[in-house]
Amino acid sequence: MSQATIGVIGGSGLYAMGGLTDVEELHLETPYGDPSDAFVIGTLAGRRVAFLPRHGRGHRLNPSELPSRANIHAFKQLGVRALISVSAVGSLREDYAPGHVVVPNQLFDRTKGGRPDTFFEQGVVAHIAFDKPFCSTLGQILYASAQAAGATVHQGGTMVVMEGPAFSTLAESEENRRRGHDLIGMTALPEAKLAREAEIAYGTLAMVTDYDCWHAGHDSVTVDAVVAVLHANATLSQRIVAQAVARIGDDFVSPAHSALSTAIITDRSRIPAEAKERLALIAGKYL
Repeated sequence: MSQATIGVIGGSGLYAMGGLTDVEELHLETPYGDPSDAFVIGTLAGRRVAFLPRHGRGHRLNPSELPSRANIHAFKQLGVRALISVSAVGSLREDYAPGHVVVPNQLFDRTKGGRPDTFFEQGVVAHIAFDKPFCSTLGQILYASAQAAGATVHQGGTMVVMEGPAFSTLAESEENRRRGHDLIGMTALPEAKLAREAEIAYGTLAMVTDYDCWHAGHDSVTVDAVVAVLHANATLSQRIVAQAVARIGDDFVSPAHSALSTAIITDRSRIPAEAKERLALIAGKYL
């Protein structure tokens, strides 16, 4: 099977990755069902890169339907060690304006608990460290890459992850601002958590499309308003990704690559054979 050490998962508006050569398409199977779509693997800046449209081509899957475990497992199958997430987000700050790019460093979970968010269940338990949910090394690369691509980019900030698919109420938007959150999205969790469990470095390019609904000078968030910004954001995000791929060398190392080394708490002698088989790719070297 083809391999790629760098992965890109495209959010709303980014359903294909331009600039790839030597392209092939792969349909992968996982113990957690099918991924969102076929993977497109190609060469970019001299590196093999695996691209997946998060919501499927044609945007068929809502945020709560995303097969995140299958997506991350499939990236792991391909040998991905650095995963770049491109996400359309709303801004909760005046200075993070539509069209800007943010490289967040924190997450706050306001989903409703219905999304499978761990590979470790049914006989085996692991507690990963998640105080720093994004890889700081990859984040620095994304920030420098956005600067090189000519983006107006901000480093740092907390992204609150809501359930969706409806946009925020005004009361929710104001409460998120009161809490000090900077961005709002619908897909970074459980994706970031699963990537950590899979020992994949994970970073996000948060592409701002709107001011959520708190801003008195802007209308309520609508699909039409968001789509109007998505095309420009998609073009910009592809330039940034190309810059980032060129900066992620063969010597790229992240603390995420050893996230499970002290995380599995279950007595190995009591882990069922079926669980070991299911987790062979994710944690086989520790089991």
